[in-house]
Amino acid sequence: MKRITILGSTGSIGKQALEVISAEPEEMSVCALACGKNTELLSEQIKRFSPALVSVAAEEDAQKMAGKFPDVEVCFGREGLIKAASLDCDIVVNALMGIKGLEPTYEAIMAGNDIALANKETLVAGGEIITGAAAEKNVKLLPVDSEHSAIWQCLRGNENKAVRRLVLTGSGGPFRDYGAEALQHVHKEQALRHPNWKMGPKITIDSATMMNKGLEVIEARWLFGFPLDKIDIVIHPQSIIHSMVEFEDSSLIAQMGLPDMRLPISYALHWPDRKDIGLKRLNLVKDAARMTFEEPDMEKFRCIKLAYEVAERGGSAPAAMNAANEVLVQKHLEDRLRFMEISRYLERVMGDYEVKEGLDIQGILEEDRMIREKTLALIERK
Repeated sequence: MKRITILGSTGSIGKQALEVISAEPEEMSVCALACGKNTELLSEQIKRFSPALVSVAAEEDAQKMAGKFPDVEVCFGREGLIKAASLDCDIVVNALMGIKGLEPTYEAIMAGNDIALANKETLVAGGEIITGAAAEKNVKLLPVDSEHSAIWQCLRGNENKAVRRLVLTGSGGPFRDYGAEALQHVHKEQALRHPNWKMGPKITIDSATMMNKGLEVIEARWLFGFPLDKIDIVIHPQSIIHSMVEFEDSSLIAQMGLPDMRLPISYALHWPDRKDIGLKRLNLVKDAARMTFEEPDMEKFRCIKLAYEVAERGGSAPAAMNAANEVLVQKHLEDRLRFMEISRYLERVMGDYEVKEGLDIQGILEEDRMIREKTLALIERK
């Protein structure tokens, strides 16, 4: 029986992880659940999965949940997330959104729990610390992002073989065919209509700006230990090939499947095994007969180019870029910024940024706070 903790249980990835667990009730159980404010859905999850501990964002909600579920330990806030992450279990699924996933991941590793990682910001902001701690504690980092899961699957059995490059695929988002002028006039509702995936609003906007691909490049660097010049991006609008690995003999191994996040979630939770959880199968003739590939336009989607540049700078630069991007995306979702202003302001923030080296977890979080304030100040002066 694998014991699973889910951080972000009421979000898209968290809900799908619980679907995977519910398909294997004799093999998996839920130890703890953590969410933000959606206590109504959390209540339903508690009734169904009987966790020993739950955590919510606010103390007031925690008090209500404690009265409703007297047999469940209820925590809240930062301390609650850390307690949930540190609880003795087999795997912690980190499905939190944004930088708030960093500290719980670190604390889960220090507690010796393996991590099924869907929170890419953890490795973008703290990759060196997280991978170092995981190695020290002999903890596995099991990627849940579809692209990184694909690379992980392609490398399985070939870990020590000569790899020429990793190839991350991306759909190109809803604006792949838009010209530069048309992009100036797009609005939030258009950006939130991803052509292939159903995701939360923040990651959907990141996919539209293609910052999501930039973040994934940085994440892949830390997960698999490859230099940036060996990590490429290719646009694949059909989202059938989820990523590829090219070896020195020119063999290109790809992982394919219909776009369904339950597949990489299942692979991480069942690893090293594979299990049939009833997902729809790929029909090569109907679904994959007309696959196409394109080079990413890094001038139109400048976030990709910026992410490579920031990753090269190293140190605290990726954490700073991530912090600014989170603020800018939120302001776009609040209708405070136009779509193309996200990348413009991001370049302004990073243009004069001074990189800091050797920060610990708390140092990264403080840098994150400072960059958020700077970004908000720039927006206010708009």
